Amino acid sequence: MAGHVVGFDLDMTLIDTVPGFRATLTVLAEELGVALPIEEMTRVLGPPLDHMLAPHLPPEAIGPAGDRFRALYPEHAVPAIPLLPGAREAVAAVREQGGRVVVVTGKYPPNARLHLEHLDLEVDHLEGWVWGVGKADALRREGAGWYVGDHVHDVEGALAAGVRSVSVLTGGSTRAELEAAGTHEILPDLTGFPAWWARAAPGGPASAPTTL
Repeated sequence: MAGHVVGFDLDMTLIDTVPGFRATLTVLAEELGVALPIEEMTRVLGPPLDHMLAPHLPPEAIGPAGDRFRALYPEHAVPAIPLLPGAREAVAAVREQGGRVVVVTGKYPPNARLHLEHLDLEVDHLEGWVWGVGKADALRREGAGWYVGDHVHDVEGALAAGVRSVSVLTGGSTRAELEAAGTHEILPDLTGFPAWWARAAPGGPASAPTTL
């Protein structure tokens, strides 16, 4: 398994973004004097922030609101957001076998870096502000063979890059949606990743797709 590269999404794959996202949206809504449907907006995370704000703000206000959200984020979100179960062990499983871990995320890169530093999660490369099929360039450039995500758009990015799509059920997409998008493997969460990686990576005893 040495030398293999595994890409991971960040929000709702490695970290539970909901509490911090909710807290930051609450402060933003108060500052803007706008009644944002915060519970609805945090029920399914994954799309870029501008897409989430678009139905609730005038077009000219979306960019400044996004900038303000990102400025508020380090104080209100980063300390509140934990790793999801199994995330640290999943990253370690790849690195322990001599592989590289790349995080490819739609999140603003400086804030994504703050999460990794706050949670002491060591990765080899971070690529931010890429979404859906836009993730393909980063995955190809880093030589990834797998991309692990929680959303149908993560599947799209993996397939566009020509890499194996591994999905977890910890985010906003259902098993049926992920299967319909064409993912190759589904895990309930990352707690099963180390055992799956030991079987599924080249050199392991199994190479066929695994759905748990």
